Amino acid sequence: MAIRPIIRFPDPLLGIAAETVSRFEEDLRQLAEDLLDTMRAAPGIGITAPHIGVLRRVTVIELDQKTGPRTFINPEIVWRSSETARHSEGSVSMPGISEEVERPASVRVRYQTLSGEPAEEEADGLMAVCLQHEIDQLDGIFWTRRLSRLKRERAEKRFKKS
Repeated sequence: MAIRPIIRFPDPLLGIAAETVSRFEEDLRQLAEDLLDTMRAAPGIGITAPHIGVLRRVTVIELDQKTGPRTFINPEIVWRSSETARHSEGSVSMPGISEEVERPASVRVRYQTLSGEPAEEEADGLMAVCLQHEIDQLDGIFWTRRLSRLKRERAEKRFKKS
Protein backbone atom coordinates (compact mmCIF):
# COMPACT_ATOMS: atom_id res chain seq x y z
CA MET A 1 0.00 0.00 0.00
CA ALA A 2 1.31 3.40 -0.96
CA ILE A 3 0.19 6.95 -1.53
CA ARG A 4 1.24 7.86 -5.06
CA PRO A 5 1.73 11.32 -6.58
CA ILE A 6 -1.38 12.64 -8.31
CA ILE A 7 -1.11 14.03 -11.84
CA ARG A 8 -2.27 17.67 -11.81
CA PHE A 9 -4.37 19.47 -14.37
CA PRO A 10 -3.50 20.38 -17.19
CA ASP A 11 -1.17 17.37 -17.59
CA PRO A 12 -1.78 15.84 -21.06
CA LEU A 13 -2.04 12.34 -19.51
CA LEU A 14 -5.47 13.37 -18.20
CA GLY A 15 -6.70 13.58 -21.79
CA ILE A 16 -5.63 10.10 -22.88
CA ALA A 17 -8.03 7.14 -22.83
CA ALA A 18 -6.90 4.33 -20.51
CA GLU A 19 -6.16 0.82 -21.77
CA THR A 20 -8.38 -2.16 -21.04
CA VAL A 21 -7.14 -4.40 -18.23
CA SER A 22 -6.60 -7.96 -19.45
CA ARG A 23 -4.42 -9.45 -16.69
CA PHE A 24 -6.03 -9.90 -13.27
CA GLU A 25 -2.95 -10.54 -11.16
CA GLU A 26 -1.38 -9.29 -7.94
CA ASP A 27 -0.14 -6.05 -9.53
CA LEU A 28 -3.77 -5.10 -10.23
CA ARG A 29 -4.70 -5.61 -6.56
CA GLN A 30 -1.69 -3.52 -5.55
CA LEU A 31 -2.74 -0.75 -7.95
CA ALA A 32 -6.27 -0.77 -6.47
CA GLU A 33 -4.86 -0.55 -2.92
CA ASP A 34 -2.55 2.31 -3.92
CA LEU A 35 -5.47 4.12 -5.55
CA LEU A 36 -7.53 3.78 -2.37
CA ASP A 37 -4.70 5.08 -0.18
CA THR A 38 -4.00 7.95 -2.59
CA MET A 39 -7.71 8.88 -2.83
CA ARG A 40 -8.16 8.90 0.94
CA ALA A 41 -5.05 11.06 1.40
CA ALA A 42 -6.11 13.56 -1.31
CA PRO A 43 -8.94 13.50 0.06
CA GLY A 44 -11.53 12.38 -2.48
CA ILE A 45 -14.38 9.95 -3.06
CA GLY A 46 -13.24 8.62 -6.43
CA ILE A 47 -9.99 8.17 -8.33
CA THR A 48 -8.79 6.47 -11.50
CA ALA A 49 -5.45 4.93 -12.40
CA PRO A 50 -4.79 7.77 -14.91
CA HIS A 51 -4.91 10.22 -11.96
CA ILE A 52 -1.64 8.65 -10.82
CA GLY A 53 -0.20 8.34 -14.32
CA VAL A 54 -1.18 4.69 -14.95
CA LEU A 55 -3.23 4.41 -18.14
CA ARG A 56 -5.31 1.37 -17.15
CA ARG A 57 -9.12 1.18 -16.81
CA VAL A 58 -9.28 0.99 -13.02
CA THR A 59 -11.30 3.19 -10.68
CA VAL A 60 -11.91 3.14 -6.94
CA ILE A 61 -14.92 4.87 -5.37
CA GLU A 62 -15.65 5.24 -1.67
CA LEU A 63 -18.72 7.32 -0.86
CA ASP A 64 -18.41 6.69 2.87
CA GLN A 65 -16.41 4.43 5.15
CA LYS A 66 -19.54 2.59 6.31
CA THR A 67 -20.19 1.10 2.86
CA GLY A 68 -16.47 0.90 2.11
CA PRO A 69 -14.50 1.17 -1.12
CA ARG A 70 -15.61 -0.25 -4.46
CA THR A 71 -13.20 -1.16 -7.27
CA PHE A 72 -14.36 -1.20 -10.88
CA ILE A 73 -12.16 -2.72 -13.60
CA ASN A 74 -12.93 -1.87 -17.25
CA PRO A 75 -16.19 -0.08 -16.37
CA GLU A 76 -18.49 1.06 -19.15
CA ILE A 77 -21.89 2.69 -19.13
CA VAL A 78 -24.41 0.50 -20.93
CA TRP A 79 -27.54 2.57 -20.18
CA ARG A 80 -28.29 6.16 -19.16
CA SER A 81 -31.60 7.56 -17.92
CA SER A 82 -33.23 10.38 -19.84
CA GLU A 83 -33.80 12.14 -16.52
CA THR A 84 -30.89 14.35 -15.50
CA ALA A 85 -29.54 15.70 -12.24
CA ARG A 86 -27.06 18.42 -11.29
CA HIS A 87 -24.30 17.79 -8.81
CA SER A 88 -21.16 19.57 -7.69
CA GLU A 89 -18.05 17.88 -9.08
CA GLY A 90 -14.32 18.34 -8.73
CA SER A 91 -11.15 16.29 -9.13
CA VAL A 92 -8.17 15.12 -7.11
CA SER A 93 -6.17 16.46 -10.08
CA MET A 94 -7.66 19.93 -9.61
CA PRO A 95 -8.03 20.29 -5.83
CA GLY A 96 -10.14 23.09 -4.42
CA ILE A 97 -12.17 23.64 -7.60
CA SER A 98 -15.74 22.46 -8.08
CA GLU A 99 -18.67 23.29 -10.34
CA GLU A 100 -22.15 21.92 -10.94
CA VAL A 101 -22.34 19.38 -13.76
CA GLU A 102 -25.53 18.02 -15.31
CA ARG A 103 -25.54 14.28 -16.07
CA PRO A 104 -28.05 11.45 -16.41
CA ALA A 105 -29.63 10.77 -12.99
CA SER A 106 -29.23 6.97 -13.28
CA VAL A 107 -26.88 4.65 -15.14
CA ARG A 108 -26.24 0.95 -15.62
CA VAL A 109 -22.57 0.01 -15.60
CA ARG A 110 -20.87 -3.17 -16.77
CA TYR A 111 -17.46 -3.88 -15.25
CA GLN A 112 -15.18 -6.57 -13.90
CA THR A 113 -14.15 -7.29 -10.33
CA LEU A 114 -10.55 -7.47 -9.17
CA SER A 115 -10.61 -11.19 -9.92
CA GLY A 116 -11.93 -10.59 -13.46
CA GLU A 117 -15.53 -11.70 -12.84
CA PRO A 118 -18.07 -9.82 -14.99
CA ALA A 119 -20.64 -7.71 -13.15
CA GLU A 120 -23.37 -5.20 -13.94
CA GLU A 121 -25.32 -2.82 -11.72
CA GLU A 122 -27.54 0.20 -11.77
CA ALA A 123 -26.73 3.32 -9.80
CA ASP A 124 -28.40 6.61 -9.04
CA GLY A 125 -27.63 9.59 -6.84
CA LEU A 126 -24.02 10.24 -5.88
CA MET A 127 -22.84 6.79 -7.05
CA ALA A 128 -24.22 7.47 -10.55
CA VAL A 129 -22.41 10.83 -10.59
CA CYS A 130 -19.13 9.26 -9.46
CA LEU A 131 -19.30 6.40 -11.94
CA GLN A 132 -19.96 8.76 -14.86
CA HIS A 133 -17.24 11.15 -13.71
CA GLU A 134 -14.60 8.43 -13.30
CA ILE A 135 -15.55 6.58 -16.51
CA ASP A 136 -15.22 9.91 -18.35
CA GLN A 137 -11.70 10.20 -16.92
CA LEU A 138 -10.89 6.64 -18.05
CA ASP A 139 -12.05 7.73 -21.53
CA GLY A 140 -9.69 10.73 -21.41
CA ILE A 141 -12.46 13.26 -20.71
CA PHE A 142 -11.49 15.55 -17.83
CA TRP A 143 -14.55 16.67 -15.87
CA THR A 144 -14.25 20.35 -16.85
CA ARG A 145 -15.05 19.38 -20.45
CA ARG A 146 -18.63 18.78 -19.21
CA LEU A 147 -18.92 22.51 -18.33
CA SER A 148 -19.89 25.40 -20.56
CA ARG A 149 -16.88 27.19 -22.05
CA LEU A 150 -17.35 30.14 -19.70
CA LYS A 151 -17.57 27.99 -16.56
CA ARG A 152 -14.61 25.87 -17.70
CA GLU A 153 -12.44 28.94 -18.30
CA ARG A 154 -13.39 30.38 -14.88
CA ALA A 155 -12.61 27.09 -13.13
CA GLU A 156 -9.24 26.78 -14.86
CA LYS A 157 -8.38 30.39 -14.01
CA ARG A 158 -9.28 29.83 -10.33
CA PHE A 159 -7.11 26.71 -10.27
CA LYS A 160 -4.10 28.53 -11.77
CA LYS A 161 -4.41 31.18 -9.03
CA SER A 162 -4.57 28.62 -6.22
